[in-house]
Amino acid sequence: MIIVHHLENSRSQRILWLLEELRLDYEIKHYKRDPRTMRAPRALKKVHPLGKAPILQEDAVILAESGAIFEHFVQTEKRFGPPRDLHDARRYRLYMHYAEGSLMPPLFAMLVVNKLGLLGRPARKPIMKMLHEHFVYLDEDMADRPYFAGDQLTAADMMMSFPLEAARSRAGLDERYPNLLAWLRRCHERPAYQRALERGGDYAYAG
Repeated sequence: MIIVHHLENSRSQRILWLLEELRLDYEIKHYKRDPRTMRAPRALKKVHPLGKAPILQEDAVILAESGAIFEHFVQTEKRFGPPRDLHDARRYRLYMHYAEGSLMPPLFAMLVVNKLGLLGRPARKPIMKMLHEHFVYLDEDMADRPYFAGDQLTAADMMMSFPLEAARSRAGLDERYPNLLAWLRRCHERPAYQRALERGGDYAYAG
């Protein structure tokens, strides 16, 4: 039995999307953030020592980290993995790592800066410049394809969904980057994505 330990407004939403695309049976254990700190509750540490979502439980096996969970299901289900085309396969591997390795760090930095108020103001401009460079790069790269690794949805798109949804919500991803917005709409219109929203509950970044 698959159990997703799902923290609201977190990376675990993309795990629900993956499972819906795969049409796998699963259960969800819901967790709320601390309203004061916005951190995950201590209850998640009973599942995994780091207490961070996503955490997936499959029988006696506990899997953490989005990328590891995606790789597990790509391998076992033989779907949404790298395309046959060598160029597209390279793009797939790039974006599987780019999501957390390149795009999330400045997004997290912006989150911290925004919480600092006036103290964080000096850092805001260079971080926004860095994010703009990422968005320009990604938007240009998506000019001639519907998905990040070619013509079909892959795990790379699902990995990229959370950082780009967060960027759309709070970090300047707007109409200056039409290809990225079109990609977001394309993902959000998928029936499996909509089912994941219904099962996961409120998700601040789906708009």
